[in-house]
Amino acid sequence: MRNECRKIFERGIRSSMTENFSVIIPLYNMGPYIARAVESVLNQTIQHFEIIIIDGGSEDNGPKIVKDFKDPRIHFLEQSGKGVSNARNEAVNFSKNEYIAFLDADDEWIPYHLETIIRLIEKYPEAGIFTTAYKKQTADGKIQWPIYKCIPDDPWEGLLPDYFLSAALGNAPALPSVVVIPKKIFHEMGGFPEGYWYGEDADLFGKVALKYPVAFSRELGAIYHEEALNRACNREYPCDYEEPFVKTARFALMNGDIRPDLVESVDEYIARKEIIRAIYSLHYGKSRTAQIILKQCKTKLRKKEKMKLLIRAKLPSPVYLFLQDIRLILIKMVWKK
Repeated sequence: MRNECRKIFERGIRSSMTENFSVIIPLYNMGPYIARAVESVLNQTIQHFEIIIIDGGSEDNGPKIVKDFKDPRIHFLEQSGKGVSNARNEAVNFSKNEYIAFLDADDEWIPYHLETIIRLIEKYPEAGIFTTAYKKQTADGKIQWPIYKCIPDDPWEGLLPDYFLSAALGNAPALPSVVVIPKKIFHEMGGFPEGYWYGEDADLFGKVALKYPVAFSRELGAIYHEEALNRACNREYPCDYEEPFVKTARFALMNGDIRPDLVESVDEYIARKEIIRAIYSLHYGKSRTAQIILKQCKTKLRKKEKMKLLIRAKLPSPVYLFLQDIRLILIKMVWKK
């Protein structure tokens, strides 16, 4: 009973704090989900926020659903540019508050998300990113918990010991639907890179993490939904091109702009992203592309994985794809047992 009273007391104190948030929600054909996202913000224990929903030309009823909300803190904008990065950048330019929170239109926050973020801001004001844990819900309703690496076990919150090593070895500790960034740091980094539909969030978060600490809480902050049909992750991976942060990091390494203690971790983070690109290249029958990617890949922790992929990349594409099909059949047979 005493502990419960203490929690209520602490929440009352946090609810009176003056940290204001601008919540950015890009919208494009997310009519079935946008109400859930907006309501999850309105249901926060912390109520000092504005919600900026920016529409990229939706052809469904998403905009109407947004306009049916009568809360004066909700602002509806029509995007003048193209792409999710442009939408987020335009919304940030419109925003009026000190802290920028992001939420995808098909995801939702847990009621204590902003409360947890405020606690992180108070404890670690030097951080450039404030973020919480998340869980994924698949299209068939199953819950998947991320596998975090190089982060102390639950319950824990603090400054991440090594953001890049954590992201290299496990699930990303930062996703758009849980991240909050101070507005001045967002502008310092140039916002989200435009002209990409993939990896733009990792580029911004990586740029911030190269210069500032990342504050993280294992307190659950959001549910990342995978059932939406037009999520970017459902599109074909552009394996002929490096992710934006791979370019950013390689340029910074070449110019000596990365702290010596981060160099190996950044190399491993690049290696993870490039190995994923090589795997997709093989899947699409581009074995030559995969070989080029892997030969340029610097890694100490993934040497075996790299060598196995190089061997597979030397096989004729039909043989590799046939072996992949056999592997998937065997996996399905094991799961059925």
